[in-house]
Amino acid sequence: MIDRMPPLDPATMDEAQRRAAQALIQGPRKGVFGPFIPLLRSPELMDRLQRVGEYLRFESALPARASELAIAITAHHVKNDFEWAVHRPLAIRAGVGEEAMRSIGAGERPARLEPDDRLVHDFVIELLRTNFVGDEPYRAVRERFGERGVVDLVATVGYFIAISLVMNVAGTPAPASP
Repeated sequence: MIDRMPPLDPATMDEAQRRAAQALIQGPRKGVFGPFIPLLRSPELMDRLQRVGEYLRFESALPARASELAIAITAHHVKNDFEWAVHRPLAIRAGVGEEAMRSIGAGERPARLEPDDRLVHDFVIELLRTNFVGDEPYRAVRERFGERGVVDLVATVGYFIAISLVMNVAGTPAPASP
């Protein structure tokens, strides 16, 4: 894949791009990387999206384990190597089993998942496959995480679809392995 939208040279950025980049650097992300490289071409959109992403990653009603699992499933679904490479290990670090992540990476349903992971997995997979969730997955996630958790879970999937598709079109490469 060719990187169609590589990092911008700061000397060529307009004032809006410089402000948006500086805000990102000063926030919890501490840099312009991944989806923000192509999004910087539209600095107002980047600023608004990054604030949504900041909320979903760092302030959501969902525990980090549930969020990271949902992000990884979404990244795999839209075939985004960058987000998969970043969030797969974060999901494992948050407590999702390595075997479960291998299964997700192979496009298979994990044989063993902790109860909360199963709720999130089944909800996200159904949402991605049908653009809807039936009563049972909805009820299960609502009972475990509340209505705010349901909304935050759906928004997490939607946000990561949006930024993953931007990177897919831009040809944003996966981060180099350490």
